[in-house]
Amino acid sequence: MNRQPEPWELFASGLLQAEALLRRVSGLPPRDLAGLVIDDVEVDRILAALPGLDGPTADDLAPTREQLAPRLHALRAQFHASLAVPTTDSMFVATAWRAGLTAAEAEVFALVAGVEIDPARQRLLAYIQDNVSATRLWLSTIDAILPAPHAGVRALAPSGRLARAELLHVDTEGTWGTRTVTLHDHVAWALHGALGATNDASDLPTRARIEHPAGMTEYGDAFLIVSGIDRQSRLITAYEHAAAAHFLVTPVPADAAAWRAVVRAATLSGLGVVIEVEGELPPEAAHWIERADHLAWALSSAKEISLESLPARPWAEYRADATTATAEDWRGALGRDPEPRHRLSREQLRLVSTAYPGVGRDLDAAVRRLASGHLDSLSVRIQPARTWDDLVLPPHQDRQLKELVSRYRHRGRVYDEWGYSPRPSMGVVALFAGQSGTGKTLAAEVIAKELGLDLYKIDLSSVVSKYIGETEKNLERIFTAAGAANLVLFFDEADAIFGKRSEVSDAHDRYANIEVAYLLQRLELYDGLVVMATNLQGNIDQAFLRRIHVAVDFPLPDEAERRTIWERSFPITAPSEPLDFDFLAKQFKVTGGIIRNASLAAGFFAAEEGVPISMDLVMRGVEREFEKMGRLRSATDFGPYQPNGRGTNGTAPSNGTGTPGRPLSEAR
Repeated sequence: MNRQPEPWELFASGLLQAEALLRRVSGLPPRDLAGLVIDDVEVDRILAALPGLDGPTADDLAPTREQLAPRLHALRAQFHASLAVPTTDSMFVATAWRAGLTAAEAEVFALVAGVEIDPARQRLLAYIQDNVSATRLWLSTIDAILPAPHAGVRALAPSGRLARAELLHVDTEGTWGTRTVTLHDHVAWALHGALGATNDASDLPTRARIEHPAGMTEYGDAFLIVSGIDRQSRLITAYEHAAAAHFLVTPVPADAAAWRAVVRAATLSGLGVVIEVEGELPPEAAHWIERADHLAWALSSAKEISLESLPARPWAEYRADATTATAEDWRGALGRDPEPRHRLSREQLRLVSTAYPGVGRDLDAAVRRLASGHLDSLSVRIQPARTWDDLVLPPHQDRQLKELVSRYRHRGRVYDEWGYSPRPSMGVVALFAGQSGTGKTLAAEVIAKELGLDLYKIDLSSVVSKYIGETEKNLERIFTAAGAANLVLFFDEADAIFGKRSEVSDAHDRYANIEVAYLLQRLELYDGLVVMATNLQGNIDQAFLRRIHVAVDFPLPDEAERRTIWERSFPITAPSEPLDFDFLAKQFKVTGGIIRNASLAAGFFAAEEGVPISMDLVMRGVEREFEKMGRLRSATDFGPYQPNGRGTNGTAPSNGTGTPGRPLSEAR
């Protein structure tokens, strides 16, 4: 069934019909080589038609005009009536309203669109323009069909609504009179009902998308600015206050073609435009926002945009202070109540919702995915596996670590529900100080495991740079990525980054001090958990120490603690002879890291020789650790257990202090 033509199409046909009849009356003969050959007859006709020379006059054409006038008047009245009320039933009418076209501009739009979408009208136009290849309107033809006082061709000026809405394009090649006027492809698709094609225009910025937030109305500000740290909160604020119900959300377009595509898509689909600004607003943004003033615009930026860069049009400004996702946000995004362990911002919750189905609806896994892709190049991701049972510390230090966990776990209640001020942030900073091997990294892993978070150990070699400013950029990447997820940032050998500021004696000292100052500021603003580990607390800048919430000193383990560490260093499934843990704990005043390395080395020795782990192999492991440290050894260090030898009778002393071993055949 053929589609009934709309009033705008009938009007376009009427204009072309009238012009074709007038050309016939004026003596335009049909020619086989129209537009290709200029003969004497053509020259005479052109000379006769030039203004001021003898040719067909207005009086000669008056009878024809009078005959055509009633029909053309009726078509124009019908067309204007169709424009009187905005409607989505007609894409043409909806577009005319969205672009803010006047009646005269709408007539030009109808004429150009009518020619572009219908081959029959194109052939008629070729006759009117006396050129078989001229199937698109020339500016001079529009001027003739819609002469003054009608706006006519003036409606196509760069300052006109048709150009500012990016609906029509005037070719810039050739002489002005024969420049062609074209309808953009996506406008033609839209007029044919394929509106989705406008949303997939290849010229749109890559990450542009259409948003249809629920419950929005078209009443609001025509141009607004929203600032705030949380991206999703900024978007929600823009949706609530902009004069639009649906939105095209896009990064700043990179070139003029992308800006045109944004304006055109928003006009055709009736969308407000939200520009997500990172850094400074480029000058061309002000130009396009001023030019396309028929659209509702919003600028979304983490920081306030400088006044000098704003467009010269009235604006309203809003601050998106809300950052934490509400229970309603959780239910809307994931269909579940909030999880207290994961204090997510609205933007984080939005990202988690995209990962949630792909990780089997595992909330912890979805939260971990927030930052993993950004941090992997600058840090080592550790998936915590060890628990409090693996950590051997004095009671005081053990209590401090559990207080740290409690502080992080309950910060939402203390700050949000009880009203304590979180200034400058809700983050928790801990300092672990102690010799290498005393359990600082292990403690960080245990805390992350207890909180259900991933641990990211910062790789200092990839962060610290000799080039001025690069260290700050790398740290900014770390804190920005970490701010997108719940995780533990672990700075090992922290004094390399958080060291004391020095007296300024040259430019390098000055920039080193700037790095420290930057870190102080960034650390204060970070909302997550930061653990700094150092071998020498005295090397940490005092300004950092004032910002530490929990400081834990990791001492060398005493004899009882060493015995416990020795016992736990040998898995129950490993085959072993009775081991003298009392002797090991008393004889070797070493850290837990050395103990674990020695026990691991003994395991490999046993595996190589196909025998159970024995005191002889453990002594060899201890000896290897002493060799690494450059520590002098003597025969008395190992007592009756000399490496590569046994006691006087070749067996462990029966002093009653050993632990029964496991034969190789019984190991599981």
